Amino acid sequence: MKYYTGVGSRDIPQDILKLMKSIAIFLNSLGYTLRSGGAKGADSAFESGAGNQKEIFYAKDATQESMNLAALYHPVFNKLSEYVQKLHGRNSFQVLGRDLKTPSNFLVCWTRDGCKNHETRTSKTGGTGTAISIASENNIPVYNLANQKDREVIETVIKSIA
Repeated sequence: MKYYTGVGSRDIPQDILKLMKSIAIFLNSLGYTLRSGGAKGADSAFESGAGNQKEIFYAKDATQESMNLAALYHPVFNKLSEYVQKLHGRNSFQVLGRDLKTPSNFLVCWTRDGCKNHETRTSKTGGTGTAISIASENNIPVYNLANQKDREVIETVIKSIA
């Protein structure tokens, strides 16, 4: 199976939400399965285009193992409420699958700061930062649609194959 992680902020520009849905429709046509988190904004946009090829993870799905993994990448994990820890724990599944051993082929997102890896993560990256950190630390390519270059790469691929 082919997987991609589609995540990002809850508050995203409308043109990016439309692009995310188009990306999901396109990847669905190529047989990719979406992994996301069921939140408003980016998650919902990806999910709306993914058809039935999706794995949606919620806070209630988090396990101790997934939260332990998230804690490795969150700077103040132990200060978070249990619910927020579970939200970050579910991010582990979004990137590495329910077994935490089946990585996505790539991650597509949008964050305010254009973060692409663990080293460039800031407070403006938001909760998506955990998924980005896990992806980058596992050599999974990250495409952040807040970066013009990443957006152009994605749009070019879609247009060339469509």
